[in-house]
Amino acid sequence: MNDKGLGVRLLLADDDRPTRIMLRQRISDWGYEIEEADNGQSALEILTGDDPPRMAVLDWIMPGLDGVEVCQRVASRSDTPFIYTILLTRRSEKEDLVQALDSGAHDFLTKPVDINELRSRLDVGRRLIEADQAVRTAEKEKERVIVELQQALSHIKTLSGLLPICAHCKKIRDDQGYWTQLEQYIHENSDASFSHSICPECAKEHFPDLYPELEEHSEKEST
Repeated sequence: MNDKGLGVRLLLADDDRPTRIMLRQRISDWGYEIEEADNGQSALEILTGDDPPRMAVLDWIMPGLDGVEVCQRVASRSDTPFIYTILLTRRSEKEDLVQALDSGAHDFLTKPVDINELRSRLDVGRRLIEADQAVRTAEKEKERVIVELQQALSHIKTLSGLLPICAHCKKIRDDQGYWTQLEQYIHENSDASFSHSICPECAKEHFPDLYPELEEHSEKEST
């Protein structure tokens, strides 16, 4: 037994039961988890369900929808994940191959199926699925990082560079050459907000009568 396909679910759709039994045995021996359908409509419902298999081996001629129609409908859905599809048929003309690939199928094998060739094609499909999953994981991680950065930027605005400030009145000159109060400049260029109070030096100098009371209030707030 070869377990290269371990963990990969595969839909096997063929209305010919003996063919389906033979292929099921071989494909399951390679480690794939098999789901089965005996007509095109059932195959389509499985492939467009909430948790579809990531690979499908479809007979071209089936009751209801044929394999080509199933591939077309799966490929046309934007909400369906990448599903690697192989069409099986007794047709072997070049135009048949073109039609199969144009329908959205990824590969094409003629019946009777060469088992070693099928195994090789499934290995290719498995590697493509692994690559697709890696890309999706990387995209999700990228989206997560972008969201975190946007959240951080929405809460933080940084003042940087050399700011011209008056040594006397402490006004700041902006990029347009206008002088504005320090607190106004910070308010306009950051998310900071102010709660006004009086430092001990200013209270003692400008409010000498209230200084003892202000100092006592400040001490109570700090304890």
